Amino acid sequence: MSHLLPNRWAAWCLLGLFTVSLSGCKHNGFVPGTTHRQSQYRSQQLWGQNKSMNQSMGQLQQQNDQLRGNLDIANKRIDNLNAERAQMAERFKNTGRSNPMSGDANARFKDLASKYPGIEFDENTGVAKLDSDLLFDSGSDTVAKKAEPLLRDLAKTLNQGDTKQLRIQVAGHTDDRPIAKAATKTRHPTNWHLSTNRANSVLLELKKFGIDERRMRSSGSGDKEPIANNKDVASRAKNRRVEIYVLAPDASDVAGAWDPGQSQE
Repeated sequence: MSHLLPNRWAAWCLLGLFTVSLSGCKHNGFVPGTTHRQSQYRSQQLWGQNKSMNQSMGQLQQQNDQLRGNLDIANKRIDNLNAERAQMAERFKNTGRSNPMSGDANARFKDLASKYPGIEFDENTGVAKLDSDLLFDSGSDTVAKKAEPLLRDLAKTLNQGDTKQLRIQVAGHTDDRPIAKAATKTRHPTNWHLSTNRANSVLLELKKFGIDERRMRSSGSGDKEPIANNKDVASRAKNRRVEIYVLAPDASDVAGAWDPGQSQE
């Protein structure tokens, strides 16, 4: 009997080891259901994140393309402005003139240009360009009421400091569209007439706001001196302008000019 007990004990131990071994093999050979579901959920999460990132990248690419297009447009505008400045500088070079104003006067003109969107000032040449669409109604040479504050401040600037000793020439310009309305043709048969009459009107307004008429001249060039091609509405609007030239006392006129003092004699 004493010999059987150790044998039975050994048998039970072997059975226990066999059961544990089978249990271990089953656990290692198969993935539990909970772990499998967690893996599937994580895969779906990663797929959704990847899809969202792809959509964001697409949107960023569209924004980048739009910004690049805006930059191209801005660069073209800068090129056009530089071309205008070069053209104006060349005109002054050919006439032997340069900006006669002091640094303080240039600063006052730049302040004026920042205050009124309808005026541009080039400190290299001393020329201020006024938008005709701001100054006049279509086909008219009567200065609009909305333009009076601008011309009043312009006259004040031209009468300050050493600028008061300088001469002024007002030059009118139009786009290339011929006068079409019969009522307009009665007063302005051609663009020559319209540009000259508008320059005269601005000159008289400056006189009304205190500029000595002996300092001033006016001229009109019609559509003969464009600063932009006349292919669209925006470029034609740029060509419709009145330019204010500030000249040294001994400088000659930019072009043939109307002398209000002589016309009244």
